[in-house]
Amino acid sequence: MLGGGSVDLDPVAFEATFNMPLVHETVRAELNARRHGTASTKTRGEVSGGGAKPWRQKGTGRARAGSSRSPVWTGGGTVFGPTPRHYTVKVNRKARRAALRSVLSLHAERESLAVFDATKFEEPSTRQAVELLDEWGATTPTLVVLAESEAAAGKSFRNLAHAHAIPVQDAGVADLVGAASLLVSEAAMESLVARAGGSAESAGAAESAGASAESAGADSVGDSAGAESPGSREGEAA
Repeated sequence: MLGGGSVDLDPVAFEATFNMPLVHETVRAELNARRHGTASTKTRGEVSGGGAKPWRQKGTGRARAGSSRSPVWTGGGTVFGPTPRHYTVKVNRKARRAALRSVLSLHAERESLAVFDATKFEEPSTRQAVELLDEWGATTPTLVVLAESEAAAGKSFRNLAHAHAIPVQDAGVADLVGAASLLVSEAAMESLVARAGGSAESAGAAESAGASAESAGADSVGDSAGAESPGSREGEAA
């Protein structure tokens, strides 16, 4: 915790085993999703003009030509050129969360992760941001993850060439992998852990385990009651 103190990291989100294939798949999907895919060309059927035969078939001494918009002509159409398309690749939700846990755990293992109080930035101050990073002494480039309400802190880091501030909802696995050090605000840390399926997921697992234990106990009680009923019936009959 920059400025003094320490923060307890969620064990589920920051103690996961690094899964390289899963991180590579997620980073590839995120980078592909950022591509616009607007490159476009026209085929010979889409280029205007070229409806008439340039010259007669025989007798001119030149090669045969049926259209001035042939791909071999200047100004003609393009063969197998790019057309508007999307590059998105689907990655399952559980896979994305596991990849996020892998990257967060890697930063925690390398001690390239720090937390700070963004509320101290009452107004944009580049000097205050520089002093904060100098106090940490982390390797650059540094990714600063902030909550949506911490705009003053984001403006404080935007003039630094070796630091990049982004909202926590826009922080992807590719951004975290490309950063040598990770600086997260206290408010953004809660949201980041929730996205990684940390504390909430652990609580859900505990609740499901408790519910299964209660159901198992109820079944055992029911079995014991069922085992006693024949004896009672025999006593009643006697």
